[in-house]
Amino acid sequence: MKTAKELLEFAARQGIHHLESQPGRHPFPGPSAIEQLDRLSFPLPDTPTAPEEVIRLLDEAGSPAAVGNTGGRYFGFVIGGSLPVTVAANWLAGAWDQNAGLKVTSPLAAKIEEVAAAWLLEVLRLPGEAGVGFVTGATMANFCGLAAARHTLLKRKGWNVEARGLYGAPEVKVVVGAEAHVSPLKALSMLGFGSERVMRVPINSEGEILPDQLPPLDDMTIVCLQAGNVNSGAIDPLEEICRMARARGAWVHIDGAFGLWGAASPQLAEQLTGHGLADSWATDLHKWLNVPYDSGIVICRDPQGLRAAMSINAAYIPPQEEREPYAFTPEMSRRARGIEAWAALYALGKSGVAELVENSCRHARHFARKLKRAGFEVLNEVNINQVLVSFGSDELTRRVIRELQKEGTCWCGSTTWHGRHVMRISVSSWATTTEDVEACAEAMIRVAKQEKSFKLVGC
Repeated sequence: MKTAKELLEFAARQGIHHLESQPGRHPFPGPSAIEQLDRLSFPLPDTPTAPEEVIRLLDEAGSPAAVGNTGGRYFGFVIGGSLPVTVAANWLAGAWDQNAGLKVTSPLAAKIEEVAAAWLLEVLRLPGEAGVGFVTGATMANFCGLAAARHTLLKRKGWNVEARGLYGAPEVKVVVGAEAHVSPLKALSMLGFGSERVMRVPINSEGEILPDQLPPLDDMTIVCLQAGNVNSGAIDPLEEICRMARARGAWVHIDGAFGLWGAASPQLAEQLTGHGLADSWATDLHKWLNVPYDSGIVICRDPQGLRAAMSINAAYIPPQEEREPYAFTPEMSRRARGIEAWAALYALGKSGVAELVENSCRHARHFARKLKRAGFEVLNEVNINQVLVSFGSDELTRRVIRELQKEGTCWCGSTTWHGRHVMRISVSSWATTTEDVEACAEAMIRVAKQEKSFKLVGC
């Protein structure tokens, strides 16, 4: 191979083979495949290597060790498998190699972002005038949304936090639920608020904030709500708390890494009633929209608040007369990640996005029914895509998870829920089918019964 065309065709063939062979492979690589990764570790050569040999080694050593989240039987984390159209769009975007920071560096990327942003706001049923930033994922989206909150609240007191920092600044109070995800807590830490000085509000058995337990709110308070508890999938009572916060001038930020996508579904939207009353939102696109990784969005009701929090000044950057992509994210130079979002939304349409989300929830309920009928305990209300299962004692549940992962039909992880060790099933891939759920549930039941029998006979 000598030409760029031949090299790209070779890489495409290897990528296609990997995707097509995924259904026949275990969703997690075996020990031998992981050991083969050592082939990628060697002293940096003194001289160039033929590009085709680079791609060949990457494929031979790397593909067998790739986690199979592109298939339909990976439920270990809330990880969606990329839709084929988004993989194709990603490849094309890679060939374009656009810098999406400025209109002048890529009118193409800027236009696609504008269109994708408008479509996302429509699908998620959020204010059409809101500002949207395309970032790496929900953690950075939380960071940006909370930075906009910090800017806006301190500006009310005449304090320019971007210029003066937090030394001597008026106090901003931050309220979170007792089971807030680590993502907004990390963002709060990076923003100088600290992850330990937040006020934690008691929750119910599903992980939802109890509104009557909120501390006094005022116009210097940020309230962080959750749409999609990482374990149970529970959604905070958004409307009630948003109205309480609005009446007192507090800022509401919703961490909706996956649960916010319920707003796209007529079947699930009621669970998110009032979500549009918040001031900022964070979500992943690489979860329920099923686009390639490194893709999330921050949304801010007031675009100026987000723009001010992310603002920079440099002599070589043209003045802003229209929307400039860099003004809504921490990054300057970045890949054009809006391309895959545009492709997914165009290909799916409103009904397709709703169907993708609803299918995941339907599969989760199917899992719950099968496991309950087999005599195992489902510990959460399966309202969206999360299922928490106990197979008996913590020790037995650990053994079942370990043996199920070895058995290879599917891959599920573990978590702690109300002090108990449980298996967590997270369904979020377009590729998961009813047949996958049937086969995986049967494997779970078979392994659990085997482990229970071994324990009873003292093995």
